[in-house]
Amino acid sequence: MLKQSSVNFEENLLADGTRLTEIFFSGCKTSDVIAQKRVGVEFEKLPVCKNDFKAAPYYQIAKFLNSLKTKHPRRFDDICENNALLGLVSDDGVITLEPGSQTELSLKPLDSIDKISAIIKNYNKVTARLAQEQGILWLGCGIQPVSTYRNINIIPKKRYEYMTKYLPSVARKPLVMMRETAGIQASFDYASEEDAMKKFAFALKLSPFISAAFANSPIRNGRLTKFKSNRAASWLETDNDRCGLVSSKIFCGEFSFEQYSQILLDVPMIFIERVINGTKKAIKVENLTFRQFIKNGYEDFCATKEDWETHISLYFPDVRFKTYIEIRNHDNQREDLICCVPALWKGLLYNADAMSAVLDILKPLTYFDFEYVRRKTPKCGLDMKIRHMAIKDIVREITDISYQSLKSFAQGEEKYLEPLKEYTDNGLTPADLVIQKYNRDWNCNLLKFVEYTALK
Repeated sequence: MLKQSSVNFEENLLADGTRLTEIFFSGCKTSDVIAQKRVGVEFEKLPVCKNDFKAAPYYQIAKFLNSLKTKHPRRFDDICENNALLGLVSDDGVITLEPGSQTELSLKPLDSIDKISAIIKNYNKVTARLAQEQGILWLGCGIQPVSTYRNINIIPKKRYEYMTKYLPSVARKPLVMMRETAGIQASFDYASEEDAMKKFAFALKLSPFISAAFANSPIRNGRLTKFKSNRAASWLETDNDRCGLVSSKIFCGEFSFEQYSQILLDVPMIFIERVINGTKKAIKVENLTFRQFIKNGYEDFCATKEDWETHISLYFPDVRFKTYIEIRNHDNQREDLICCVPALWKGLLYNADAMSAVLDILKPLTYFDFEYVRRKTPKCGLDMKIRHMAIKDIVREITDISYQSLKSFAQGEEKYLEPLKEYTDNGLTPADLVIQKYNRDWNCNLLKFVEYTALK
């Protein structure tokens, strides 16, 4: 294979940033779209075997997907790799598998939390019934309660094979994150680069506090641990080059799509994808940043726009850009709290007054304070202080601001925040309630926890 010249691509990409940033500028929405206050949701859940609560293996989940496709009246299209079934596409969204067979439902952007709630409730109901037939339960928590990554095999997908080889070389717990955890992500529109940067900086500042509010993974390896969010703790030790709060510059004022792109250029690559003999294949890349890839190529391959998009998808900060703003750092929840995640952020990000009120609360804090909160709350939850301010008080105020904002939208969506308000008004996280019940009401019986957290 002849190596293609990358000179023109390199010059265009690095000289003015246009080809780097065009994907982000393409995400700018019109005022009509912004007015819809759309929210996208990605909802992961954990499959366990009914008899021993160990993680359900891939072959059982593949059998479940086939059952869903054949027994459910809605039309599904397969997502396959090397003849292995890895997901389904429907009109409502896409069902895909994460590395440890966690099952993710990705919804297209919707203008109503009512619509999101209806789809997720129906999805949970249908999938719970079919999973029962396969001897599976779905759990609404942030980490596998019994199985650890050592006895959870990854699904047959090259992307995850390369991540499995690369990430342990740079961090201690990436395989915990990949194979054991489940979360909820919410995504939001932006109107312009300026609007995107305001929302991005705001969401990054808030992310450690909201992650703490949704802490829901205190039980791991069959026992109660010292962490309220084992999922969040695993992300702290996944890969510092591609995780976290992106850059201290964001917390100090000006930031841009171009600066975000420049950060991404210096993140080490993991793989690229190419169509070979009519089939898309992942190709491992070693010891190379994207900046170096643009300049020198890799073996016989030169950088393309598609490589850049793949590289963007392999960057995992708490909040990230694609053609929308994606907020990523929430443990999966029991059914009553699932829609609290999109509702909370919707009430904040689509209301300038609400954003200003929250920023006033956070004004005394520096980048290092936000980083400190991010690193301490996986263990502490809301039970800590920063600069003499109680985290539980900050989160309660933020939740109240979002609640009033949703109320002002006059769509009745504030009802979706009521379950979270019950926790935050009492200074508690979902994990705190699990810990209380596990020690007191359940007598450390894991069956009671599974019954409590099962999604039906």
